[in-house]
Amino acid sequence: MKRRDFLKVTGIGAVGTAAIAAPAIAQSMPELKWRMPTSWPKSLDTLYGGAELMAKMVAEATDNKFQIQVFAGGEIVPGLQVLDAVQNGTCEIGHTASYYYFGKDPTFTFGSAVPFGPNQRLNQAWYMLGGGKELLNEFYKKYNVTSLLAGNTGCQMGGWFRKEIKTVEDLKGLKFRIGGFSGKVMQKLGAVPQQIAGGDIYPALEKGTIDGAEWVGPYDDEKLGFYKVAPYYCYPGWWEGGPMLLSFVNLEKWNALPKFYQSVLEQAATYANNWMMARYDQQNPQALRRLIAGGAKLTAFSPAIMEACYKAAKELHTEVSASNADFKKVYESLSSFSNNGYQWFQVAELGYDYFMARHSKS
Repeated sequence: MKRRDFLKVTGIGAVGTAAIAAPAIAQSMPELKWRMPTSWPKSLDTLYGGAELMAKMVAEATDNKFQIQVFAGGEIVPGLQVLDAVQNGTCEIGHTASYYYFGKDPTFTFGSAVPFGPNQRLNQAWYMLGGGKELLNEFYKKYNVTSLLAGNTGCQMGGWFRKEIKTVEDLKGLKFRIGGFSGKVMQKLGAVPQQIAGGDIYPALEKGTIDGAEWVGPYDDEKLGFYKVAPYYCYPGWWEGGPMLLSFVNLEKWNALPKFYQSVLEQAATYANNWMMARYDQQNPQALRRLIAGGAKLTAFSPAIMEACYKAAKELHTEVSASNADFKKVYESLSSFSNNGYQWFQVAELGYDYFMARHSKS
């Protein structure tokens, strides 16, 4: 995409700036070079690719005046320390999942997905128009960062297991790689959660250090090869109904940016977000067929497991809300928004999707 096309697509240069030639704007802007660590290995070309696309859009929209160099997890900082690097100013911007940092404060879970939270569309609508962005950035100020919406995977899968998971009892003692706050829910059911960066999951499964692992969905999971060592592929990933990915920007660096650069950066992140959602919708169906053909055993979590997990999640949300005002404030906002949204979804969206899904099999 050429720079002028990008400006048209994102709205930069329209109406309010139409009278100002874009090249003249770019010529008056400073030259900046930022570093963007990510939590992703380069092999995950949709997660990592979203960060690369964002950087590419920024460069093209500014005639290369504003350049962002992207790094895979572990290249300059470990994949689970992206927030720390941006917070302390080691890097200006990062691309990661907010819930990786729930150990600092459980409120971080909302920047990605809360267990049994909203789907992709409702999660994004809440962030963009339901007050989510404002609430989260108010919280993120405590960590010297602000956020930009920069990706979403859609509803994820429930993970890969060495043995079939049939009952709630099967979760007890299970060493399970799971990201973020959701591990606390699994703990309530007797599992032993492990937070491991994407590139380190396969070796842990292969060695038997863990009994199961969740990552994203068919396209990424196929690339990481989990089916070779853990054949049971469960769904749905109730912990991530529509997880957002964010770009954290150092607050001081953000505030120092010219307004034009702020706008370009935000719109580039939005473009990458939309691209990521579309790419997963394009790639996951084909990847799932290949995985099943390769021996993956697709199985749904039983209703009993789903209900037990839901009960445990709601208990945890209540417990944390009682002692954490930030968590309570954000949780109430998100819950109210998503409950209202689902009342609408069941009227038309759900009925239509269910009908079309049945007929897609014919």
